[in-house]
Amino acid sequence: MAKITRKPVPRKAAVPKKKAKTAVAKPKAPAKKSLKAVKPWTPAEIHQVFSRFRKANPEPKGELEHVNPFTLLVAVVLSAQATDAGVNKATRALFEVADTPQKMLDLGEESLREYIKTIGLYRTKARNVIALSAKLLGEFGGEVPRTRAEIESLPGAGRKTANVVLNMAFGEHTMAVDTHVFRVGNRTGLAPGKTPLDVELGLEKVIPAEFMLHAHHWLILHGRYTCLARKPRCEVCLINDLCRWPEKTV
Repeated sequence: MAKITRKPVPRKAAVPKKKAKTAVAKPKAPAKKSLKAVKPWTPAEIHQVFSRFRKANPEPKGELEHVNPFTLLVAVVLSAQATDAGVNKATRALFEVADTPQKMLDLGEESLREYIKTIGLYRTKARNVIALSAKLLGEFGGEVPRTRAEIESLPGAGRKTANVVLNMAFGEHTMAVDTHVFRVGNRTGLAPGKTPLDVELGLEKVIPAEFMLHAHHWLILHGRYTCLARKPRCEVCLINDLCRWPEKTV
């Protein structure tokens, strides 16, 4: 049997390995200052802030239209995730026909929905307003209660609602923290906090008693018209020189 001669297989030329690219470290962006690291406000500075607010607007008013504590309560419940202007547009006609718990019950949930259908979540809110009206009649003699716990027990009412009603209807020194107050408290460094309750308690701790009746209105209005979420109007801010926000523009 003849031998099979295998031809030698030519070896492939070695391909030179590519040199590994040297990683170039990217420059780190400058770290933003944490409000916790910012120098705390002094009592004198806080007094100055609210003195300026008082001088500019001695008697600030809430922008929700109402005629009595009950209609205020209803307006605040309806204002959740809605604008004050939108609520006012709906409630002007509503409060002409239903400005007491009994009248609201007589109106009924279906008819109430027609009045407030331009407001977000109007079906749920209509159900809550009818339920809280019934509870006011059944447990509180048709009157809005004057304690936070009792107001919070009403359908659709939470801590912020209770604070607004206690302050505006009964003159209590409460701090209602909405999205505007939460932003101002954190951005300025007046009362940094992760939750509305943190900010509420922080503001109550540092604001002098002489300003507390109107403090939450001043802060709401400041956040709504000056310390805006996306583009703060630092150039017209009354407290720009004292504000601790590291990104202020003036």
